[in-house]
Parts: sequence; structure tokens; C-alpha cells
Amino acid sequence: MVDTRFFIHKGKLTVAKVAEICGAELQTSDKADEVINDINTMFAADKGEVCFFYDRKKKAQGAEIKATACVTTADLAQFVASGVAILIADDPKLAALKLNEAMYAEKRPAAGIAKTAVIDPAAEIGEGCSIADYAVIGANVKIGKNTIVGPFAVIMEGCVIGDNCRLGAHCYVSYTIMGNNCYIYNGARLGQDGFGFQTINGVHKRIPQLGRVIMGNDIEIGSCSCVDRGALGDTIIGDGCRIDNLSQVAHNDKMGRGCIIVAQTGIAGSCTFGDYVVCGGQSGFADHLNVGSGAQVGAQSGVMRDIEPGTVVIGTPAVPFKDYMRQVSFLQKNSKK
Repeated sequence: MVDTRFFIHKGKLTVAKVAEICGAELQTSDKADEVINDINTMFAADKGEVCFFYDRKKKAQGAEIKATACVTTADLAQFVASGVAILIADDPKLAALKLNEAMYAEKRPAAGIAKTAVIDPAAEIGEGCSIADYAVIGANVKIGKNTIVGPFAVIMEGCVIGDNCRLGAHCYVSYTIMGNNCYIYNGARLGQDGFGFQTINGVHKRIPQLGRVIMGNDIEIGSCSCVDRGALGDTIIGDGCRIDNLSQVAHNDKMGRGCIIVAQTGIAGSCTFGDYVVCGGQSGFADHLNVGSGAQVGAQSGVMRDIEPGTVVIGTPAVPFKDYMRQVSFLQKNSKK
């Protein structure tokens, strides 16, 4: 059950309408006009609610479903309790996403500028923006339409923020050009100095970082993650990338479209990722690596050499998945002798 103190409920739906939204086929037409008030898990859903059943491992629990309707696959429908309206979908997870968007919306702060916000006169704020208490916006900043800037967020001089972006509380943005529909979560840091030093006579001398962070559209940067600006060139994040919480993207890194970086991943400087690279949690990358499009890196892997497109690697040092499993098998067998 969704708590309406935090989300906007858009209204009730009939089972037939749920099927239409989900792109599902209703198997029990006599239940088409029954009313759905809410969405819930298959274990907690009750009368008046719809649930989603897509995990074959949970087939034994299917007979315990008490929801009015259940969206599932043709293969799993046989395990659903009798009396429940069955909606057959090719992808119940995608159906759940569609129904979530149809039934609920996040509460959006009202447009306007809080009295305690500090905005330089030379900044440009687009129509419909919401600037929260104690936000700081520097000179010559440009913010597009309908963007939300959370409390205590800081946008430094010269940054460009696109339309329909959301900058969470306490995030810090500098030296950054950002596209549209980006979501920067609470406490994230964009455009800070890269970790660059030259050791001269035993003294670590800071190398000036003169680049920027260039972000495409539809990007999410998780809470407390850092994306450093480039040293001379730019750090580039491609359209549709998702960077989870507590991750580090170093100076001059370049990511293609749709990359997924899971929490606590660290990427050293000047790495280049192709499109749709996936990095598991706590994975780490040495500097100046090339990771091909479609590559997948297992959790806690240490990547020390280039990865070919489409390759799945795991381990430290990271090796192709089959090689890793042979290593594990060898150690298991020989450790028993």
C-alpha cells in the first residue's frame, strides 16, 4: 500500500483499465469492472489491490495471493489463487512501471523562489522553477524551465542546468554543463577538482584542473557521489547514464550512453566507457582504461586492463567470467586435498 502522505494518488481504476495500461490481456472478463484502489506486493495485496507475480521461485506462494487482480506471465498464471483476476503480460516488471506512473506521482514543490535563497542578479532562472530555502546560485548560471533546486544546494558561477532537472538538498554543482531531465540526488558533488598531483622534490604539488563536466540528458547521479571535472579536457557523462550512491568518477573519464554504475564503484582518471556498460557494486578501475560497449563488470571486481565490447568479467584482477569460475573450481578442488 502506497502512503499518500508522500505520493499523489491519481484515482481508482477498473481491472479492464489496468490491463489496458499494462499492455496485458485480461483472462477473466467477468472481473473487468471490478475496482482497483491501489498497488501492492503479491504477499501483502488484498481486495481492491493489484499485485505483480514474475518470480518463478515464488510459485508456491502464488496460491496465497489475495489481491483482486494479478499481473503475471502466461507461464506463471497457473499458480495464481482461484478467484483472482489474471492479467497476462509479456513483462510484468515493465507493466508495474507503467501502472505506477498511471496511478501515482511524486509530490513536486510549488514553483517559486524561497526568500532565503541567495541568487546572483546575473543568474537566469527559467519559468516554473522551484528554488528552495538557502539554495545558492552564482553569477551567470543558467537554469532551464521547471527545474527543482533543493534546500542548501549550491550551483557555482557559470554552470548551465537544463529543463526539468532536479538538484537535491546539499548537492554542489560547479564547472558543469548539464542537459535536460537530469536528477542529481542529495549530497552529490559535480565538477570538483580531479585528484591530480605532481611530486617535486618530495612535495605533492596540485595540478590545476581546467576542464569541465559535460552531461547529456536523462542522467541520474546518486547521493554523495562525486564526478570530478577534467584536468584539460572534459569529464563526459552520456545520455541516460545511471550512477548509484557513493560512487567516484574521476577527471577526464568519458561514458557513453546508458551506462549503469552501481554503488561504491570507483573509476580512476581518463577511463573511456562505451555505451551500456554495467559496473557492479564496489568495482574499481585503474586509470586510462578502455571499456567496450555492452561490457559487464561483476561486483567487487578490480579492473586493471582494457575490456573488449560485450565481455563479462569478474574478480581481482578481473578476468572473463568463465576463466574466473575455472579458478574458483580449481581452488575448491585443491583446497580439499
